[in-house]
Amino acid sequence: MAVKKSDSGWLVDIQPGGRGGKRFRKTFPLKSEALAWEAWVKSQVAQSPEWEPERRDLRTLAELIELWYQHHGCNLRSAADTLRRLLAMAEAMGNPVADRFSAEDFAKYRAQRLESGVTANNMNREHAYLRSVFNELKRLGLWKKENPLAMVRQFKIPEKELSWLTVDQIQTLLAELENCRNKDALLVAKICLSTGARWGEAEGLRKSQLRNQSLQFTGTKSGKNRTVPVAEGLYDELKAKDVGSTDRLFQYCWGAFRDAVERCGLVLPDGQMTHVLRHTFASHFVMNGGNILVLQKILGHQSLTMTIRYAHLAPDHLQEAKFLNPLANI
Repeated sequence: MAVKKSDSGWLVDIQPGGRGGKRFRKTFPLKSEALAWEAWVKSQVAQSPEWEPERRDLRTLAELIELWYQHHGCNLRSAADTLRRLLAMAEAMGNPVADRFSAEDFAKYRAQRLESGVTANNMNREHAYLRSVFNELKRLGLWKKENPLAMVRQFKIPEKELSWLTVDQIQTLLAELENCRNKDALLVAKICLSTGARWGEAEGLRKSQLRNQSLQFTGTKSGKNRTVPVAEGLYDELKAKDVGSTDRLFQYCWGAFRDAVERCGLVLPDGQMTHVLRHTFASHFVMNGGNILVLQKILGHQSLTMTIRYAHLAPDHLQEAKFLNPLANI
């Protein structure tokens, strides 16, 4: 149908962009006016691409992931593992055509994963991985549409109580580590307790990273190097360590540390076997009056939000509540 006589005049009913394009309908009292408007609309479609029907993007989700990896993901520190996880996600969702993939598709996939026993925290990571794929492709001009996951909210994860060791527990643990066959476990633990370093950062130290009575940590989680001073006694002990022909200070000793923790009877939350040393450093640092901003720099946190978790341990934390409440003056 183009121009047709109707009871109210001359009706223009056209789809100049073709099937699937925008449809235009308008009635005029005169046929000449209807024909003129029809010609004008067709000229607009011919001149303005935005009037054309939107073209399909027939690439699959897996193809987009591979494209992201080629242009950006390959430069990440855990590139291969991230690619593997993303492709597994695409396969689990049926590898949909890109322009038909929606927030609802991901929500269904997420619900199935949660039912199978995957934690909400893990699903938040998968959500972040896939959302970043679309964000980065959009920045590179390789994805023209909106990010389908942009409006999907992550789960709120209840904050876990941070476990840390008391002075007595520290002494017991160090005494047990002294009896280990692998003597490196004791020194690595001392480094973690003295600097707040992660176990992998301390265990991977090289002699070249000992400078000016400080330890320089590289290859950190944030990707930024940081330098932390240590006590003279510990520094001299590390300097005196014989490393033979290699620059590496320690052998792998996580197993020796785990065995020592078990022999001490320490009960630690899941995932905090060695990380408890980092929490212990931060907790005692704050309890002894350390500045929270200085702690952020020592730990290498990108955001103060991560460090502020230890603020409640400060001696004067919220002490004003004792004196500024309404009952204090009654």
